[in-house]
Amino acid sequence: QVQLVESGGGLVQAGGSLRLSCAASGRTFSRANMGWFRQAPGKEREFVAAINWSGLSTYYADSVKGRFTISRENAKNTVYLQMNNLKPEDTAVYYCAADRSYYSDLSAADYEYDYWGQGTQVTVSS
Repeated sequence: QVQLVESGGGLVQAGGSLRLSCAASGRTFSRANMGWFRQAPGKEREFVAAINWSGLSTYYADSVKGRFTISRENAKNTVYLQMNNLKPEDTAVYYCAADRSYYSDLSAADYEYDYWGQGTQVTVSS
């Protein structure tokens, strides 16, 4: 059982930065792969980044590679998404997700994830 709560979203100008946080409750967090997804109005949810249970492996969508960094701090049950050089096309609701199958490969498929947060809005103005 994992509950996830995102925070850190907001309004930022293009080229700016934001750091999203996802606070998790539940005893299994430290052995869960974690992911970030986003969904813009009228569009389907898309993969952003993932990190394995130990934090040693990461995986990024091509659209954010080099700009976003996913990390985790297991002692605080928190996963982060540092977003730099934001672009208007990054505007979306951002969701964190947990995959309890920590032993599996990192996945960009939303159906592989078992738990989801409520989302936090990120708006990037041009």
